[in-house]
Amino acid sequence: MNEEVRLTAWVRGRVQGVGFRWFTRAKALEIGEVSGFALNLDDGRVQVVAEGPRASCGQLLEWLREGDTPGRVDGVTEIWDTPRGGYESFAIR
Repeated sequence: MNEEVRLTAWVRGRVQGVGFRWFTRAKALEIGEVSGFALNLDDGRVQVVAEGPRASCGQLLEWLREGDTPGRVDGVTEIWDTPRGGYESFAIR
């Protein structure tokens, strides 16, 4: 069963000023069925919120951890939750 989920991930490393949010949005659109956003945080991390089928959100998380991302990812912390809705597409904030 491919339930709808909400993934919130915090990405640590050199992930600001390198196009990381843009590439994250492009990857989410490539995967499809994923809505949400990528946001730069004041502490240097990028927060990624994605809602959609568990398999699609899992694909995005795997890319954040192991994919060909810009910059350098030192680690990703994630939590899984129930979707809250309200996102039309995947945005850069």
